[in-house]
Amino acid sequence: MTEKQEMKKAIQSVIKMMMDRVMNKVLVEEPFVKEEHRAKKPLYAALVPDEIFKGSHFERRFVTPFGGVWEKLAIVAANNGLGHGEKGKTITGKVNAERLRRIQEVLNNLEHGIKDKKRIKPDWDNELKYILEGKNTKLIPVTVISDVYAEDKKNKKKYAFELKAPLPNSDQTKVSKEKMLKLYSMEPLQVDGAFYALPYNPFGKRENYSWAFPARWFDMKNDEVVLIGDEFWEKIGGLGTYKAFIEAINEIGADYKNRIYREFLGIEPPPEKLEEGKL
Repeated sequence: MTEKQEMKKAIQSVIKMMMDRVMNKVLVEEPFVKEEHRAKKPLYAALVPDEIFKGSHFERRFVTPFGGVWEKLAIVAANNGLGHGEKGKTITGKVNAERLRRIQEVLNNLEHGIKDKKRIKPDWDNELKYILEGKNTKLIPVTVISDVYAEDKKNKKKYAFELKAPLPNSDQTKVSKEKMLKLYSMEPLQVDGAFYALPYNPFGKRENYSWAFPARWFDMKNDEVVLIGDEFWEKIGGLGTYKAFIEAINEIGADYKNRIYREFLGIEPPPEKLEEGKL
């Protein structure tokens, strides 16, 4: 079995484990009970078919656990690609006091703007340059907990990734940026790179990414420390990782779709859906 085949199997194992938990939850632990739904929301039930709310019942129990799955999939990619990955790694180093002050200054300016001026647009390169120019002999211990940490065993490189859902909120992104700026300010550096990563792009191409909240903190279209979709998977797992990821999901997608039709919705899949399920 090749490395990419091993990665594909490992990816499928993570997805199957999550999907089996979801199916158990919606079929056994927390099934949709139409009588209960009608009693709690009689107006909704009078106007909208039960099947619509049954679908949203499933969606809530599917979307929430998927947040933690992205990190597990990233670890799989790192272990099979770069060589090593781990979740929630604690990275400790020292940052001089002036750099820490400048980090807060940069974040405050992005959040609140400067008096009598338009809101400042994020510019990672210039922000980091300004922060690193800060000089102070007082070194302060700083700890950063990375969402995903990976080591390139072949090239002896270490990377930290702030991995967020494709549509992250502003507060999450601010925290991620602060952590990344601290990592790049450590003396000596503890990682060779830190990145803000999204597992896929709901807008298609990078130049079309238009979710406003993270754009308050990063230039999502141009900052090199921002990785979206295939850029992230190729970085952490090597060339071909994104393709292997898509193939792995497509191979098992149709089976789960058909199970959801039959076991949860209680209907036969439409003929055109029997073979669908591909990304």
